[in-house]
Formats: sequence, structure tokens, C-alpha cells
Amino acid sequence: MLEFNNWFFVLMIQFFILMFILNAILFKPMMELFRQRDQMTKGALEEARLMNEKKEQAVAQMNAEFVNAKTQAKQIINSLREEALAYQKEVISSAEKEAVQMIEKARAEIKAETEKVRAMLRQEVERLSEEIVNKLVKA
Repeated sequence: MLEFNNWFFVLMIQFFILMFILNAILFKPMMELFRQRDQMTKGALEEARLMNEKKEQAVAQMNAEFVNAKTQAKQIINSLREEALAYQKEVISSAEKEAVQMIEKARAEIKAETEKVRAMLRQEVERLSEEIVNKLVKA
């Protein structure tokens, strides 16, 4: 059984004094240190969450800009393709016109040469006819 004598009360007083001193020297600073560490951890977690949100926003913005740039590139490519097709049609049309002009010029030259040769042949035929008539008349 427990005996409550004078030493028990002395030990109780020493225990409470030690607890009071340890509380002031050790427990309160440790609790403050734990509280600060907890606040730093919460602050770091909040900062990480904010940075993650910023990252997500930046990725979303970058993806939107990428889609926009891709759309603009397609529009530019289509525009250049249309310009190239129009230029190609223009060049082909110009070449066809030149070919038609060259063919018409060649036909005109051939017709002129044909007429010239026919005229020469008529003259030759007339000369030969006169010659034949002259030979027949003399004969």
C-alpha cells in the first residue's frame, strides 16, 4: 500500500516545479516549433497547389495557342495553295494563248506560202501553156 509521508509531498512539489520549468524551457518552444513547421508545411502545400494551378493554366493556354497557330498555318497553307493554283491557271492560260497565236501565225504563214506557190505555179503553167501553144503552132 502507498504511504503518504512528507517525502511524497516533496516529490510532488519537485515534480510540478520540474514540469513548470520543462514547460517553459522545453515544451512551449517545441510546441511553437511544431506549430511553425506545420504552418510552413501548409504554406508549402498551398504554394505547390497554386503553382500547379498556374502550370495547368499555362499548359491550357499553350495548347490553345498551339491550336490557334495550327489553324493559322492551315489557313496560310490553303491561301498559298489557292494562289499557286490561280498562278498555275494563269500560266497555263497564257501558254495556251501563246500556242494558239503561234498556230494561227503558222497557219497564216502556210496560207501565204501556199498562195505564193500557187501564184508561181499559175505563172509557170501559163508560161508552159504558151510555150506548148507556140510549139504546136510552129509545128
